[in-house]
Amino acid sequence: MASKRSSFKIILGSSSVARRQILAEMGYEFTIVTADIDEKGIRKETPEELVMALAEAKADAILSKLQIKDYLAEDLPPTLLITADTVVVYKGTIREKPSSEEEAREFVKGYSGSHGGVVGSVLVTNLKTGTRKGGWERAEVYFYDIPDEVIDNMIEEGISLNVAGGLMLEHPLTLPFVESVVGSTDCVMGLPKALTESLIQEAL
Repeated sequence: MASKRSSFKIILGSSSVARRQILAEMGYEFTIVTADIDEKGIRKETPEELVMALAEAKADAILSKLQIKDYLAEDLPPTLLITADTVVVYKGTIREKPSSEEEAREFVKGYSGSHGGVVGSVLVTNLKTGTRKGGWERAEVYFYDIPDEVIDNMIEEGISLNVAGGLMLEHPLTLPFVESVVGSTDCVMGLPKALTESLIQEAL
């Protein structure tokens, strides 16, 4: 396993702490390059199309920053760029990162005693060959009633402003109010492990 993993390099195209943690848990070493894109400028009809388009836009933005010729030499191991995106779907509406505290509060109040769907994409681009493999996964999160004071604390700490749908499952304030997750928790956190592993192997 170790020799397989040292036969290629990984760049994670995300500043997400949760994604870094998940990829490290999978046993990979990696460097980080972030993408600066206007996510609101990309619109699609379905959440699945949207998360795939956003992962592709992030990959394209990062590729434009890199000196691709540095990755093409015959004697170098391949480098894989991993980009991802996540949205929440609540009552048929796509939710991205809240644009204000008021919107974040409205998002979290909606989940109280209810549920939200999470759609997460992963895109793996082989910088040496140009091969690109992508896919998406879906999970559903069910919540107990969340007291107003807990929601207030979430907003005050700013934890809801930087994540899709204002939903940070792994945060100590959120976790006690999660009744169940149908699907993988790592999908909700931003990087589905099994899908990522499969796409890495396909892209090599």
